[in-house]
Amino acid sequence: MPPEPEQVAEQVFTALADPTRRRLLAELAAHGPATATDLADRLPISRQAIAKHLGLLAEAGLVTAEPGERRRVRFRLRSAPMRTAQQFLAALARDWDDRLDALTAHLEDS
Repeated sequence: MPPEPEQVAEQVFTALADPTRRRLLAELAAHGPATATDLADRLPISRQAIAKHLGLLAEAGLVTAEPGERRRVRFRLRSAPMRTAQQFLAALARDWDDRLDALTAHLEDS
């Protein structure tokens, strides 16, 4: 059974709360799949810290690990969880817009 959209959104927001994880996602988005070692060569972060962050990003579904050459694991960005989180935010925004419009109408009628 697939996770509920709200649960996916929560995992995405938790993962995105950390600036290091946002930076790793930006690197993967800009340069494509990479290993933890590749990312450590480009960023001022240890390979071990990067591996830990990539594990958390994988748990949130934002990256997938795929086998590479010489048993090196490459991480690839996944956009589906991000789209689910965007849809969750859009639904919240619609709810707030409706409430604010109703409040505005009420205040204008008073």
